[in-house]
Amino acid sequence: MHLHIIGICGTFMGGVAALARAAGHRVTGCDANVYPPMSNQLEALGIKLIEGYDPAQLDPAPDLVLVGNVMSRGNPLIERLLDGDFRFTSGPQWLAENVLRGREVVAVAGTHGKTTTASMLAWILERAGRDPGFLIGGIPGNFGCSARAGGGAPFVIEADEYDTAFFDKRAKFVHYRPRYLVLTNLEFDHADIYPDLAAIQRQFHHLMRTVPATGRVAWNAADPALAAMLAMGCWTPLSGFARNAVAGADWQARLIEDDGSAFEVLHRGTLAGIVRWPLIGLHNVENGLAAIAGSRELGVEPAQAAAALGDFQGVRRRLELRGEVRGIRVYDDFAHHPTAIAATIDALRRRVGNRRIVAVLEPRSNTMRLGHHRAGLAAALSDADRICLYQPAGLGWNLDEVAAQLGDKATVAGDLGSLVATLVAVIDAGDDVVIMSNGGFGGLHDTLLAALRIRA
Repeated sequence: MHLHIIGICGTFMGGVAALARAAGHRVTGCDANVYPPMSNQLEALGIKLIEGYDPAQLDPAPDLVLVGNVMSRGNPLIERLLDGDFRFTSGPQWLAENVLRGREVVAVAGTHGKTTTASMLAWILERAGRDPGFLIGGIPGNFGCSARAGGGAPFVIEADEYDTAFFDKRAKFVHYRPRYLVLTNLEFDHADIYPDLAAIQRQFHHLMRTVPATGRVAWNAADPALAAMLAMGCWTPLSGFARNAVAGADWQARLIEDDGSAFEVLHRGTLAGIVRWPLIGLHNVENGLAAIAGSRELGVEPAQAAAALGDFQGVRRRLELRGEVRGIRVYDDFAHHPTAIAATIDALRRRVGNRRIVAVLEPRSNTMRLGHHRAGLAAALSDADRICLYQPAGLGWNLDEVAAQLGDKATVAGDLGSLVATLVAVIDAGDDVVIMSNGGFGGLHDTLLAALRIRA
């Protein structure tokens, strides 16, 4: 069967493409503003990519068109799709019917940490000999790909609350019907889809309604928004986790190293395992705890899960070191929400101590572009020693107001050239530079490293 995927380079649709290719389908796809790592992964699979949305790409007609949720009415290719006699569906619907049916679905949902936690769960199950399938919104270092079918019963999926498609406004995750569910946390996000936190909580409760009573839910017992959602009704046994001891938390962590690179896992107050790993940050301690709690429900003992996390290699674009020049380290991070931004900087601070941290931010997410997070941005960035903010075209609000709250240590640049020039001028040997964006940031990481080499 020939499947054509519109919006193929998003992390989710790119994963669907990989699974369809592995199932023996002929897969093609199109997108705009393509950037690695997904474009590289698709090309390595032999999937033909078409730049843009020319309606002629539907000639001759594919057997089925999968439509990504970035597509909307008015797009010429979408209008051709609706005008013609083409079979089409959404990525989540196709996945549910062709991949997840008959599998032991393990879903990881939440505002933050779901990519990393899902990657950890897949690796724990892999090390336990379970040969899991997975579809994750990033590329785990241990696997080198964002999706695979796997030969075992478990299938780990990062369960996103974003809408399914222009013709299906339900959250993606209601399609997945998980038997096991891990809930990391819950905050307001996706302001282009949801008006408030209560609307997101309702979507999460719709997900809860699909988990059977014979399943299991591991949840962050320290998160009040999740607690309020569960109070709307729960029909599945719960297992709570939290970094610190709180009511309802069966699992806790006790730090061995302040930067989170080593911690003890406690189950109902008893030592159950020790994690020593390459990762840092309290948020990753919480992610690891969630993965251990979730995997226990699938029969993996905590000590075995903790040992597996010892060689977990992280996820691309999660505080990923991209290069070092003259002792200047340049990191790439996906953070685009104030909570995630603060967590990333805190993790780096716990590792580097008094060394200077230079934070670079592109406010690219739809929620950020709408201005919903601007009130919390200065506080999230405040622990960095220098902050460079990129004002992209069409942002809709001015980053100067954030810079004013941060004082002399913050600057705003309106184009990538001036941003690189500013960074080269202010960075010194020994600095740690963390570049944060949920997009490609115009290749800033490589451009900056090249400029630093020239300066050296």
